[in-house]
Amino acid sequence: MRRHRAEKREIVPDPKYKNVTVAKFINMVMERGKKAVAERIVYRCFDILAQKTGKGSLEVFLKALDNARPLLEVKPRRIGGATYQIPIEVRGERGVSIAMRWVRNFARVKKGKPMEIKLSDEILDAYKGEGSSIKKREDSHKMAEANKAFAHYRW
Repeated sequence: MRRHRAEKREIVPDPKYKNVTVAKFINMVMERGKKAVAERIVYRCFDILAQKTGKGSLEVFLKALDNARPLLEVKPRRIGGATYQIPIEVRGERGVSIAMRWVRNFARVKKGKPMEIKLSDEILDAYKGEGSSIKKREDSHKMAEANKAFAHYRW
């Protein structure tokens, strides 16, 4: 059993949009501690989003994350030698970070384009309610729905 819960670190809002969520996304896109590169990728991606949609890129980004955010997930729990997939509700903060991770990963998997274009395409798809990250969310919800019978094992 753990003694203490890990303390939440205070995250500094990003310099351009003054938004904590954007700062978290930049940190998530970042590889090998290269924050300047990650910032450049995300800001260029936002410029592309603004051009494509004609709306505020921050508004599009936040709506896309909200669309991709899972409400339910399954968590494996071992009971008497059998492992059950137990559906649990996702806390808001965790849901947003899962959505960010999905968007980032599906953008990385695509080939043949610069990262900012792949990222903007993935965010735009999520904004429209389609694309890989939305499909992943639907799959997560289907799995939770299918295992609803084990919900009483929740702790």
